[in-house]
Amino acid sequence: MIRIIAACLGIAAGMAQGQTLDFPSNASLQEEVIRPADSYLLPLGIWDQGAMPAQTVEGRVIQQAWRIAAPALTTLQLVRPLREQLRNDRYQIIFECQTEACGGFDFRFAVETLPPPDMRINIGDFRFLAAERVGQDGPEYLTLFISRTAEAGFVQITHVGPESETAPPIAQAAASPLRAFGAVSDATLSEQLDQAGRAVLADLNFETGSAQLAQGDYPSLRALADYLADRPSRTVALVGHTDSSGALDTNIALSKRRAASVLERLVSDYGADRAQLEAEGMGYLSPLASNLTEAGRTANRRVEVIVTSTEE
Repeated sequence: MIRIIAACLGIAAGMAQGQTLDFPSNASLQEEVIRPADSYLLPLGIWDQGAMPAQTVEGRVIQQAWRIAAPALTTLQLVRPLREQLRNDRYQIIFECQTEACGGFDFRFAVETLPPPDMRINIGDFRFLAAERVGQDGPEYLTLFISRTAEAGFVQITHVGPESETAPPIAQAAASPLRAFGAVSDATLSEQLDQAGRAVLADLNFETGSAQLAQGDYPSLRALADYLADRPSRTVALVGHTDSSGALDTNIALSKRRAASVLERLVSDYGADRAQLEAEGMGYLSPLASNLTEAGRTANRRVEVIVTSTEE
């Protein structure tokens, strides 16, 4: 869990305000850029009709890219503890959006980000949040750009605050490890399949209200195709899952169609052998988490790969 600790105000007159973001111990700092006196274009709304509402803010600009080494994380699992802690630390959330609701491709490339591989942004699954608070030295701003791949979560922090000679560290990795629902700790997809016999294909993105897998490159499917190519006698089942919204028969049909869409993409785009694959659907009968919460429902909507071979 990520904890944001604010330095107390009023201890000494003129003392600058600062904070440390406490990332989980399975997070690592990939890149940091510090600009002692600069400006930053702060997004304040979605990309719409060729433009994005924004405000230029000035001060000491610190940007960091963090990688959280845990498969099957959702962007909601990443952003929710951050959002809650920001609010507890007197930040006001002034703008928040997710993927297509942000403006998709156009929004992503209108926002200043650190380059890959240090910061990876999945065009089909990202979240953005901007927050502001006013201290004794004036306003300060903090934005989070959050995304994920099949192997890890990525968080970019941008903090703009008062100019000073020294500033406290913006973040550190000291909290308990962050794990996704049902994830195998610190394992690649092939390791998950060999050790646990199953893995969540966490980077898949389906078109809204559809069983059709959206266009794009999916590292998890590439990794699965490589896994099967290295083990020609191995067979797997792609199993679709839903949350508990709607009737069971409808959800089973939808989940199976989604699994079948993944199978076809594996064969057509990644060269997987159809004979090693089958597609099934479970609907809401095998949840990873409670359907009573948004986070749980998000985790339950997934496609898993399950090893069906009985011999090495």
